Amino acid sequence: MLTVKDIKLKYQNGETPVQVVEKIYETIEKDNQSPAPLNAFIHLSKELALKQADSLKETDSPLAGIPIAIKDNINITGERTTCASRILSNYEAVFDAFVIQKLKDAGAIIIGKTNMDEFAMGSSSETSFFGPVLNPVDRERVPGGSSGGSAASVSAGFVPFSLGSDTGGSIRQPAAFCGIVGFKPTYGTVSRFGLVAFASSLDQIGPFANSVEDAALLFKTIAGHDPMDSTSILNPLDFQIENIKKPIKGLRVGLVKEYRVDGLQPEIASKIDETVKRLKEMGALIQEVSLPNTQYAIPIYYIIAPAEASSNLARFDGIRYGKREEAEKLIDIYLKSRGKGFGQEVKRRIMIGTYVLSSGYYDAYYLSAQKVRTLVSQDFASAFKEVDVLLTPTSPTTAFKIGEKTSDPLQMYLSDIFTISANLAGLPAVSIPAGKDSKGLPIGIQLIGNLLEDEKILQTAYNLEQHFKK
Repeated sequence: MLTVKDIKLKYQNGETPVQVVEKIYETIEKDNQSPAPLNAFIHLSKELALKQADSLKETDSPLAGIPIAIKDNINITGERTTCASRILSNYEAVFDAFVIQKLKDAGAIIIGKTNMDEFAMGSSSETSFFGPVLNPVDRERVPGGSSGGSAASVSAGFVPFSLGSDTGGSIRQPAAFCGIVGFKPTYGTVSRFGLVAFASSLDQIGPFANSVEDAALLFKTIAGHDPMDSTSILNPLDFQIENIKKPIKGLRVGLVKEYRVDGLQPEIASKIDETVKRLKEMGALIQEVSLPNTQYAIPIYYIIAPAEASSNLARFDGIRYGKREEAEKLIDIYLKSRGKGFGQEVKRRIMIGTYVLSSGYYDAYYLSAQKVRTLVSQDFASAFKEVDVLLTPTSPTTAFKIGEKTSDPLQMYLSDIFTISANLAGLPAVSIPAGKDSKGLPIGIQLIGNLLEDEKILQTAYNLEQHFKK
């Protein structure tokens, strides 16, 4: 485990930022030469990182000189942004994402771009054009997806934290599989400007870290209003890191009765029970709540997300963006470029999305899904009148083996059963490690908060994290 405090200690002991960065690259290169490399990075930004390290100035910023990895769907000027897809394999970004500018201003050092499911569509990081990511805990297993490379880079100790994106659980589920912290903030608290869109009404950038405090520190740095993002919240959160360390006596914690589903790994259910016991020891109040429309979350997600994806990915046609395949007719350029450029999972979701948006089906599918999405949001609003946070599993299972679910898309989609609803409702949610199963695989538990109550779930997560260490 590598934390921000560990990096700062290196500096206190006389190491320079350049030396720290060079050692990180040596560690990554050593892993790349191993029999089963993690394949966590698509592109290493060595020239940029060493330049940032060498030119680092004295500053009060808590992120100054701290190395970070970035998911490869977030733009960095002069660096490749591939989204792990063949169609963007040579694309070089011409501007910084809002979060990247924030990190540069804070003095963070960007190590490289991490591997992922192609266009963030997946739950295992196996659909990448650049090959699958392996789980550092067990290299025969997946790290989760779609932000698998970001999670693996932190879990392996390459960097103290990283950025991912979360559309239906793509930060929280990899965090659970890799035994680290993963936080999806309230929708709109972190600008999406410079994030390559998958499903615009669901996407959110957020941090991975080895501690809740580091995740909170990174969130505080990248949050804020951005006029370039029309969904960015106007009034920034008054978020104070020290507040997450306050005790949680009197906190009302809800257990969702609909989340005791068939297929939930018994050891994960047992870990939830243990967590409830620990919360009670800290003075929290536990009660059951109901989210009656939970059963519809996955079906409506897999209507809304592909519909938005089919629209967003229309720009990758070999003309405006993307690797071009030459042909005599324009239509054939489109067909060949997209046919060869996109992988199977991306094609599957584009076709689903195009179908549900097509004439005669829009009302029956997309519009109906949006109406049920409102009901899901109302369920949460009712629950948060009774409780402050919700405690749930992050994933129904621990990390599964590579190749185990690739032939069964439905089983892969069900991996997100506990995470999808928070995206549909725009809520903040965090996954924290809560021990391991009998095979030594990490178990993650999830905390979901009300809109803009990011600080409260991080406070709960911090207190649980300290309690788990005892």
